[in-house]
Amino acid sequence: MHYALDAAGVRAAEDQVCRQSGVTTAVLMERAGAALADEVLRRAPSGRIVVVTGKGGNGGDGWVAARYLAAAGCEVQVFTLVAPTTLDGDCAEAARATIAAGVVWEQPGEAGELPGRLSDAQVIVDAIFGVGFSGVAREPYASAILAIESATAFVVSADVPSGINADTGTVSGPAVHADVTVTFAAPKVGLLIHPGAACAGEIVVADIGLPVEAISAFNSLELWDRSDYRACLPVPARDAHKGARGSVLLVTGSRLYAGSAVLAAAGAMRMGAGYVFAAVPASIVPVMQAALPHVIAVGLDETGEGTLATGSVERILRLASEVGAVVLGPGLTTHREATEVVRRLVDMLPGPLVLDADGLNAFAEPGPAAIMARSGVSVLTPHPGELARLLGVSIKDVQADRLASAQKLESVSTACVLKGPGTIIASGGRVVVTRAGNPGMATAGSGDVLSGMIGTLLAQGLGPLEAGALGAYLHARAGDFAAADLTEICLTAKDLPAYVPAAVKELLG
Repeated sequence: MHYALDAAGVRAAEDQVCRQSGVTTAVLMERAGAALADEVLRRAPSGRIVVVTGKGGNGGDGWVAARYLAAAGCEVQVFTLVAPTTLDGDCAEAARATIAAGVVWEQPGEAGELPGRLSDAQVIVDAIFGVGFSGVAREPYASAILAIESATAFVVSADVPSGINADTGTVSGPAVHADVTVTFAAPKVGLLIHPGAACAGEIVVADIGLPVEAISAFNSLELWDRSDYRACLPVPARDAHKGARGSVLLVTGSRLYAGSAVLAAAGAMRMGAGYVFAAVPASIVPVMQAALPHVIAVGLDETGEGTLATGSVERILRLASEVGAVVLGPGLTTHREATEVVRRLVDMLPGPLVLDADGLNAFAEPGPAAIMARSGVSVLTPHPGELARLLGVSIKDVQADRLASAQKLESVSTACVLKGPGTIIASGGRVVVTRAGNPGMATAGSGDVLSGMIGTLLAQGLGPLEAGALGAYLHARAGDFAAADLTEICLTAKDLPAYVPAAVKELLG
């Protein structure tokens, strides 16, 4: 397992290492600048290199990198946005050493000068802002960022592309879109959370001497590798029978959204459930039986509109008493009676529950207090719109800080799986980000498949964080395998279950 750090974690880890080992922050800056220069040389061993620096530690990293690049024989120039005489601390020392080494530097007098100066650069090193940046870049930094954006050069950012909040991934103004980000010691949270992740390009982690123990002690985000996911995967015993492989009940569907029930059930089956029960409005039982004959379809009381009626609650509770987990919500609609069914079940179901789609929408008006009050295990799987309705905020607010938004609906027994690029799973004070998936998965029904997969994992005994994280990862990897065959353009939700085996096989291999 690896970890990502926020700004506070970076400072704490550096302080700890400096206290315990006697290494200075100047030495850490020297290592960072050297690593940055090495990556530039690897990517572009020839051609003009321009390093654009600010005034903080990130700027110091840039000055050091320029010195190493010059020593390697490169044609390099520093454009500093702050007069070297006004710098202080480690950054000032780095600038002095670089200037003393004969590196050419200049402070552009006008913001409009920089685009022309960058026009013939083969590589631009972005060293304007680092992990301490938040808000919107002011002048002259904003113009410098825009100049970098308008250039045709290969862009390498130091630690974090300038303009990105390293803690949240928020982009509130102009930001550099790097081809490569050389991040020091550990990835920064904002490089992995959208929209900041879209600016990072390829992420290269450079070792600057912070031990793993220091990084893990101050982590704010877990980055699982395949071995971590593999450790969670329930593998059937050689003498397993269908009753031992988990049984899951899906309370899903309506006449209008029969496909949601089918997709959720397909996800549950592909994840390895021994039994899948689909409790659906009676009129769509034939649809379920035709699409998935191996799923046990149970017809329930329905309204004239083909949605679940309140008279179905008692039968659902009886069915739920015989399974290991319940998936509630996909395709139910927000019809008054369907909403009432959801609210009663959330209050009365004692066991593990996946709440998705209209299961979440049922609590938009009263708010999520009733969900969070459940004593049983819960996994909530909102997309940004559903989470915004639950929290009473805008989608823009959710997307501006996806990490904090997901953490508002987590507890020891509850996981929030905030879907989207870089799906976030938060539970029990821990947060995992999914580093798989592709834009082709942004299609109706994709989340229904995920809810069924997570339901099976809960039924097989996984905890909320593990079920959410493993389900989201396998779902995303299934999407990657599907896109490789079908393209991101042609991928549909119906395709995803067929590629779950490839994702599982990858873990087992």
